[in-house]
Amino acid sequence: MVAYIVRRLAFALFLVFAVSSASLVLARLGPGDFVSQSMGLNARPETVEEARARYGLNRSIGEQYRLWIAGAARLDFGRSLLFDRPVADLIPERAVNTAILAATALVVATLIGLPLGVLTGSRKSGILTEAIRTASIVLLSMPPLLTSLFLVFAAARTGWFPVGGMTSTGGGELLRHLVVPVAALAMPLVAMFERLQSQAMSEVIGQPYMLATLGRGVPLSRAVWRDALKGALRPVAAVYGLVIGTLLSGSFAVETITAWPGLGQLMLAALRARDVYLVAGCAAAGSIFLAIGTLVSDAALALVDPRTSQTL
Repeated sequence: MVAYIVRRLAFALFLVFAVSSASLVLARLGPGDFVSQSMGLNARPETVEEARARYGLNRSIGEQYRLWIAGAARLDFGRSLLFDRPVADLIPERAVNTAILAATALVVATLIGLPLGVLTGSRKSGILTEAIRTASIVLLSMPPLLTSLFLVFAAARTGWFPVGGMTSTGGGELLRHLVVPVAALAMPLVAMFERLQSQAMSEVIGQPYMLATLGRGVPLSRAVWRDALKGALRPVAAVYGLVIGTLLSGSFAVETITAWPGLGQLMLAALRARDVYLVAGCAAAGSIFLAIGTLVSDAALALVDPRTSQTL
């Protein structure tokens, strides 16, 4: 078990390194840079060159990458060209908001999606079962961007919940501003968890040991929650890491639409300004979220099915 987690941890570290490195290089290879973007086309050439030298943008890609890697090894990810602040100071401020949003959406989706999956997987037919299945299919077909636009429109028209404008992370204001982005992220996840859990539950109930349990007169609800649930959790545990990665990528669009002050908005600002160091820092933070999710998924899968840590 320990060796399995160590191997996955090594892969997670490689993932963070590869994603952040690729982001820096790709942002650097694109046409233009922060200086030309901020000064415009009418700036004098000598002024542009002086600014590039001041920001270190006149170096070659190889030299710039080498210096960035050396700094990153010391947890120094450079200085944001856009905000004129260390990237290492900017990222945690926004990463906390993204983590709050993603964690809340994941908890809500788990608490709603798994019980619904158990319900639809243990019942073959019924109006409620068919309604849940239909709603899941509809939600799975809607991308987070479209869901966000719909919820923002509904919130703006009804005035029930605020859309953007969060100025503090105090309890009451935070909860009110969380509703719309959490709903946009959680709704597709609820549908996915319901479908996965439903399929797994129906397969487990058809196993010989479950048929024998039901044949002894054990009530279906007791057999489902006591005996079948653990075996049916394996598919959900296997995709938890991917779900967290999907949450992160989906949250970027949701944060932009709902004006949530997280990594998504920071990454968008960095891309628009061609702030290569901030782009790399945001990508590194995103890959850390994905790596943590993968580790949690691997650990959960190993606990649900110990054979996993022996075969991988």
